Parts: sequence; structure tokens; C-alpha cells
Amino acid sequence: MALEDKHISYRIYLVAFAIFLVAIAIAVKLTNIQWVEGDYYRKLAKDRTVKTFVIPANKGNIYSADGSLLATSIPNYTIRFDAVAPKTIDFESKVDSLAMSLSKLLGKPTVFYNSLLRTARANKSRYTLIAENLSYTEYSKIKKMPLFNKGAYKGGIIVEQETVREHPIGQIAERTIGYDKVDEDGFRKRVGIEGAFGKYLNGKDGKVLKQKIAKGQWKPIRDINEVDPQDGYDVISTIDVYIQDIAHHALLKQLQEYEAEHGCVVVMETKTGQVKAISNLGRDEKSGNYYETINYAVAEAHEPGSTFKLIDMIALLDDHKIDTSKVFDSHGGIIDFKGKKVRDSHDGGYGKISLARGFEVSSNTVMVQSVYENYKDNPKEFVDRIDRMGLNKPLGLPFQGEGNPKIPQPSDKNWSALSLPWMAFGYGVAVTPLQTLTLYNAIANNGEMVKPQFVSEIKEWNKTIKKYDKQVINPKICSDETTKKLRAIMQNVVKRGTAAKLYSKDFSMAGKTGTAQAGYGTNGGLDKHYISSFVGYFPAENPKYSCIVVVHKPNTSKNNYYGADVAGPVFKRIAQKIFTDVPSTNEINNIDRKIAKQETKYVEDYTKVQDINTIPDLKGMPGMDAVAIVGNLGLKVIVKGIGKVKSQSIQAGQPVIKNSTITLELL
Repeated sequence: MALEDKHISYRIYLVAFAIFLVAIAIAVKLTNIQWVEGDYYRKLAKDRTVKTFVIPANKGNIYSADGSLLATSIPNYTIRFDAVAPKTIDFESKVDSLAMSLSKLLGKPTVFYNSLLRTARANKSRYTLIAENLSYTEYSKIKKMPLFNKGAYKGGIIVEQETVREHPIGQIAERTIGYDKVDEDGFRKRVGIEGAFGKYLNGKDGKVLKQKIAKGQWKPIRDINEVDPQDGYDVISTIDVYIQDIAHHALLKQLQEYEAEHGCVVVMETKTGQVKAISNLGRDEKSGNYYETINYAVAEAHEPGSTFKLIDMIALLDDHKIDTSKVFDSHGGIIDFKGKKVRDSHDGGYGKISLARGFEVSSNTVMVQSVYENYKDNPKEFVDRIDRMGLNKPLGLPFQGEGNPKIPQPSDKNWSALSLPWMAFGYGVAVTPLQTLTLYNAIANNGEMVKPQFVSEIKEWNKTIKKYDKQVINPKICSDETTKKLRAIMQNVVKRGTAAKLYSKDFSMAGKTGTAQAGYGTNGGLDKHYISSFVGYFPAENPKYSCIVVVHKPNTSKNNYYGADVAGPVFKRIAQKIFTDVPSTNEINNIDRKIAKQETKYVEDYTKVQDINTIPDLKGMPGMDAVAIVGNLGLKVIVKGIGKVKSQSIQAGQPVIKNSTITLELL
């Protein structure tokens, strides 16, 4: 018995010793965690429960030259409720009035919100959805409601904000306005004005600390941000919405009529180079509809065809090789170069005609002969003139993807005896539509070549951050004498040349048609198609705007694919719309006549402000009218934005306190 007790004692001691060792190990581990690894585990715990979130900055707006919004960021708000946060006394005393306020704003019955809030409280829900897709005005009202006005930790309100980029004028000029976003593969794509001027538009993101309250659910730790976001600057583009609308629809109509694959149009202010309209439309093969997908005017370098003949004329006249009166034989409309034939579009040619007339009727045989005879012994002289004008390199636009021009050089390995004559009528070379327009604009601008400009100013509210002035590429591409002759000849192109169908005695235009064959060297000629174009300026005597229209792959079954017939009508429609739809007059008739619309507007605005003791409802009113009204009430005014009143800091119906400050947000 004693021996058995002795064995039991040993076992007890052994177990006790083992427990003692475990206790020591636990103590050592705890000490290690507390003093050695403590910082690591505390950081790990914090990282898993507290996290810094980025608050995206509000992007600046993009405006047109006339103050219309082209792109803007619209904040969307989601409101949730942490039912555990409020004290019982606060919740019970405020829940009914909160439910009533939510009902009034959001439209659902008071009982619905009362039940929603009380159920969340009973279930200790920390992330109950109250409302989503709210505007800034709606969000501002909700955060002032009973209980919610105590903030996140005392009132339980959780605010989530998402910013959506909107284009108020829709798809018009969409590609030029552009975007700056990350695609599904994680690559950042910067397109158009949005992409090129992102450093001004994007602003600086803020930071906010949030605590994890449930799986996938985070709540701000404080009512203030760690770092407040800084809004981006506004970009003022050169686009004129009125001209843009005209150009877009004129191009669209013609593309649809000729079932063309794609096309572009650009309208540019002659003196400054400011682009007033740009439209790039491509056809969707499935639907047949046209969309802005590629900026063809900027990116697509192709053989221009006959519009390149202006280069011939500049070189020949300015190098004093021949004059416009020099006569050439069109040889029945066909001439031969090394077994390759150059043909005129007119069967039988034009007989014997002057160089000027050859340009007017776009005779390939005349233009090729004139260039070849005068530069065959020194083709470098001809090419050097093109290079000096700057057509051998991109324009240096701020956008990504600008097309690279191709101007063959006599030093190239593939230069041949055909290179020079083929260049003379626009083949074997490649330029973008915008480059061609820049050249023609220089003639309209008395020889000064200016760079196309898409943005005029960077602004912060009414403060100018940066201004973009006219940039001169070449102060004089040719002599005044050459410019004068070329302007007269291009006016004759419309009066009696290839664009005679466009002529109107009531409105003057000048320019050049182009009809180029493309794809003739691929797939055995099966890919052959036409590129129809017209480029010029208006009015002819005192040019204010230059314009180019290019249409790719018009349906040849329409039995017409020439530049004058396909692209020319777009040019004419734009010119006439701009200058003839709203004729100016120096006479003022019936100056005392009352206009019904104005009288109605006056009565509406007067009704809003007839009570001088309370703040009127200014929403929807033009900014200048609203400023005048509150100024007359004795208030100080801070104006943010351009346009009509979107929101006011002192709500309608509040008593007027003299010399107090009211902030008006315009949009």
C-alpha cells in the first residue's frame, strides 16, 4: 500500500512539474510578446482594425470657350447607420424626428424609416443602409438632421462618397474631351484634354482613418480627415459648343448618307489657331451607328491626295520656278512615268491650261509636270521646302498618339524615280488632317503658321493659374506675293473649279478638294477605297475660320466619292451655319416692344425676392442675377463656379441678417 502511495506521489509531482514548466513557458511567451514582439503584434492588430483610406480629390471641370460644361465630377453619396454608436437617451429622443426628416427628404413613409432605425438598433447593426445615390444637396440636408448632426461616433452616421465623371453635352467631342482612367488590366489610359491636363484637373487626394466594425465594413474614426483633399483646377478649352454642334451633325449627316467608314472635321480660328470644333466619328459594324472612338484628325496620318498640291504651288511660286500663267499640256489626261501612268479624273484631260487653272481643276498631269520639270535635277530642294514648313514632324500636340507624318527624303533607300512625281499629287506621303489644316490656315493667315490650340486657360474659380497664348510654328511659310496669288486661286477653286457646286454668290469660301485612292497596294487591290476631303477657309476675303473635312471609304455604289461631293457639303454647311443662320444688323426696331419670355422671367424673379426680410430661393437663377438680388438685401456674396445657382449656403426662408455672408455655388 505504501509503495502504491509512493508511486502516486511521484506521478503528482511529475504532473505538477509539467504544469510548472508550461506556466514558465507561457510567462516567457507573454513577456516576449509584451516587451520584445509587442510592437509587431500591436501594429498587426492596428493594421487589421484601423486603416488609412484615400479620399479622391474632386476633379476640376472642363469648360468650353463660351462657358458651357464639357466635363464635370458629380459626387454621389451613400448614407449608412451605425446603430450601436448613439447613446440610448440620444437615440430614443431623436429617432422619431430623424425618421420624419428622412421621410420628408427621401419620400418613403415615416413609419418605414422609424422601423428601419429601431430594427437596426435592436439587432446592433453597424452598417444599415439609409440612402444611396444622393446629391451633395441631399447629403448636406441629411447630415444636419436630428441625431445624425452629432456626427459618426455620437450620431452613428456613416458617409460614403463616390465621384462620377459626366459629359453634359453627351458624345459630342467626347474623344477630344477624353478621359483619365485605369483599365481592367491595371494600365492607366490618358486620352484627350482629360489625359493631357491631368496634373491640373486631378487635384490632390486626401486621407481618412477608418476602423473596422465588421467584415468588409469600415467606419471613420474621427469626424475630420487626416488630410483634406484639394480640388483640381478647371480647364477652359477653346471649343465653342455652338460651332461644335454644327460640325458634329454636319459630319454625321454626310457619313450616314454615304455609308462611310469614318470621318473627321476640324474648325480652327485663323488668327490664333484655337480649335473651335473637332468631331471624329467611326461606324460600328454591328449597329451601323457612329461614335467617337478614335481622334482621327490628330492620330491618323494618311496619303492626302490633291490637298497636298498646295505644297507644289508654294514651292514653285516662292522658289521663282514658274508663274501661275505658265501653260502645260495635259496630254489627254494621261502621262507616263517609268511605265506608271498618272491620270486626270476628267476623261480626255483639260487640253492646254495654265498652272493656276491646273490647280483649280486639280489636274494631276499638270501638277506632276510642273513639279517634275523644275525639281527633277534637285529633288532635295523641293523636299527641303516641305521640311522648312514643319510638315515632316508632328505638331507637338499635348495629346498621346499624335500621328507621325511621312515625307520621303532623297537620301532614303527606297527613294526612286517615281518618288518626286508621286509626291506632286499627294501620294507616297502621309500627313494628319490637322497638319493639312495647319498648312491651309497659314495661307489664310497671311503666311503665319500657328499651332492648333485646344486649351486657352487653367483656372481656380475666377483666378487664372496659367494662360496659353498663340504659338507660332513658322512666322512666314512663303512670301506675301505667293500668299496673295494662292488665296485668289483657292477662291477660284470654289467659283469655277472642282468645288464649283459649293459656290454661292452670297457667301465666299476658298479651299481645295481632295480625292485620294488608298489601299491600292494591298490584298491585290481588293482593299482599294477612297478618301474624300475638302480643306479651306471662310470668308475668303477676310478669313476668320479654317476648316478641314475628311471622309474615309464612302460607299462607291453611290456613284460619287469625290471630295467636292462628299466632304465639300459638310464644309459649306458649317460655314453657312456659322455666318448666315443669325445675320447681324445695325438697326434696332421696336425698341420699346415687350418680349413675353422676358416679362415672365421678370415676374418669376420678382416674386422670389419681394419679401425683403427672408432669404429667397436662388436655385436655378443665373449667377449675375442672384448676386444682384442678395447684394441688394445687404448680404456679402462669395461666388464659386460659372453658370446658374446650384446651391446656396443660407437656405431659402431664413431671416436676412445684414452684412452676413452667403456662398453661391454655380454650375
